[in-house]
Amino acid sequence: MRGKYSALAAVLTERSRRRWAATEAKAVGHGGIGLVERATGISRSTIQRGLRELEAEQRSGEMLTGDRTRRPGGGRKATVQKDPGLLVDLEGLVEPTASGDPESPLRWTSKSVRNLCDAMQAMGHEVSHTLIAEALHDLGYSLQANRKTLEGTKHPDRDAQFHYITDQVKAFLRRKQPAISVDTKKKELVGAFKNTGREWRPKADPVPVRVHDFMIPHQGKAIPYGVYDLKRNEGWVSVGIDHDTASFAVNAIGRWWKEMGQPAYRQASSLLITADAGGSNGTRLRLWKWELQMLANRTGLAVTVCHFPPGTSKWNKIEHRLFSYIATNWRGRPLVSLVTILSLIASTRSKAGLRVRSEIDKQRYPPGVAITDVQWRQIKLRPRRFHGDWNYTIHPN
Repeated sequence: MRGKYSALAAVLTERSRRRWAATEAKAVGHGGIGLVERATGISRSTIQRGLRELEAEQRSGEMLTGDRTRRPGGGRKATVQKDPGLLVDLEGLVEPTASGDPESPLRWTSKSVRNLCDAMQAMGHEVSHTLIAEALHDLGYSLQANRKTLEGTKHPDRDAQFHYITDQVKAFLRRKQPAISVDTKKKELVGAFKNTGREWRPKADPVPVRVHDFMIPHQGKAIPYGVYDLKRNEGWVSVGIDHDTASFAVNAIGRWWKEMGQPAYRQASSLLITADAGGSNGTRLRLWKWELQMLANRTGLAVTVCHFPPGTSKWNKIEHRLFSYIATNWRGRPLVSLVTILSLIASTRSKAGLRVRSEIDKQRYPPGVAITDVQWRQIKLRPRRFHGDWNYTIHPN
């Protein structure tokens, strides 16, 4: 009997195991229950239950059919059935509107399943964190991160400015004049610091990085300022090591013009720059406009600037046509040196044919440089009819 049970145990279900044990005990007769118990290890109560089921089925003529192990309604009741208030209390803890309720035990606490479990147990519910996770899925909840969708106050002329910028870009490109998008990428600490993202490596062999993100004084930080050619799908990135000032920004534009722009647009007499409304190329910065005047004087180009409305920097073309590809290219790699940063930027490619050049700008750009009224009057700035504060042209002297 022991050998027979060993051969069948792996394929027996709860019901068939009980049935088989009861059938064997009944066949033995007197002492059969004890014999089966010793041979198989199945408890006496289980065998007796199987005998009662056999007798009941013989009397009633009904048998379990199909794949059922128990009769309908058999087995333990689900916790949510035994505790009708469980789902109501759980949803009250998770519902966003309840987070401001001063009586809510999780008002200022992370709503992890373990914290929810502790709070539910404190309310008198017998639950586990796995049951909480299952209940949340049944209620239609899922793990979600924050999403950047709130833009703040919308300027009444925002859409009109977008249309104006589009029209200006089309007009410049139609006349075979260069049009570029510029911006400063996020500053990066130089050194063996954790960089977001993952890359394929041998199993259990991650790149070791520093635990704390404190700047290494002798390595400092990298400030990438990008220039993206809207027609040629080419990018230039100057990697600064000092401060993100208007002088640094315009110097990056000047380097792009000398290395990439001028060879491609030999007959150009003007340049269109689309830029954010803030930062080192902000609409109110005198230094930005003074440096553009110096650029116009050196190159002989009439420099037209169109700023994106406040709060709309993510619509700047350079963000998703250049910077996003750079971030993807160096994801998961520690930026251990300026040379590494330079190489990763320069090797950035896209299926659309993006090409990028990059260089380190070792110049110093002290912050707080003021432009005097005398200098300001030397700037040949001509505001455009539509929003002259956002759209203007600076002519060479």
